[in-house]
Amino acid sequence: MTARRAAAGGAPGTAEQTTGGRGARPRPLDGPGARSAPAGLRGFTRRPPPARERCELCAEPLSGEHRHLVDTRKRSLMCACTGCYLLFTRPGAGAGHFRAVPDRYLKDPDFTLDEESWNRLQIPVGLAFFFRNSALDRPAAFYPSPAGATESELDPGTWRDVLGHSRLAALLRPDTEALLIRRERDAEGLGPGDCYLVPIDACYELVGRMRLHWQGFDGGAEARADLTEFFARVRAKARPPAQEEDGP
Repeated sequence: MTARRAAAGGAPGTAEQTTGGRGARPRPLDGPGARSAPAGLRGFTRRPPPARERCELCAEPLSGEHRHLVDTRKRSLMCACTGCYLLFTRPGAGAGHFRAVPDRYLKDPDFTLDEESWNRLQIPVGLAFFFRNSALDRPAAFYPSPAGATESELDPGTWRDVLGHSRLAALLRPDTEALLIRRERDAEGLGPGDCYLVPIDACYELVGRMRLHWQGFDGGAEARADLTEFFARVRAKARPPAQEEDGP
């Protein structure tokens, strides 16, 4: 098996700065009792307000909850305002350059996956997501790791044999949705697992959560608790696939 890590950017942090020697009490920069700074320097001594997130197409300010587009050429997610998002909800809009990420969550209650089939997928952990890369016209497999999303080479024939026949795989929309599989460990090893169809941005949210909280060899208690909370939300949103749902 070969695997490679997908590039993932970290969120910028902030740091407090103080002046004075060891044990010195920081002096307030403004407010009652503060030492006045020269007017020309006052703008530099005050902490700037946090930058407001904006639509990456039109620069419209975004609310905390907003939608995403997939840039199929750069293989990246973009934050979008409602107007720009709706422009790309129709098939073929923008010649396929940008694709709107749907918000549906589905679960196949009849899904099963035995140990032999899982081993054929060559995923070294009990958690992975799979989506169809339209640029390469093939399925791709990723799993979370402390370094971000790690890709595992997936043979198209193996995909067809192991997952391609499932109900959710038939409904999967290229680039924007993924099959998310979790196999929990019990006393007998890894169980048969659960399979969900989720928006692709949910998968990268999961990757970011694992990267943020991972500690030690097995992730640690905080990462496991966060994983449990994430899948509780997925289960609450997921519904069985309706017979009338169309494929991609």
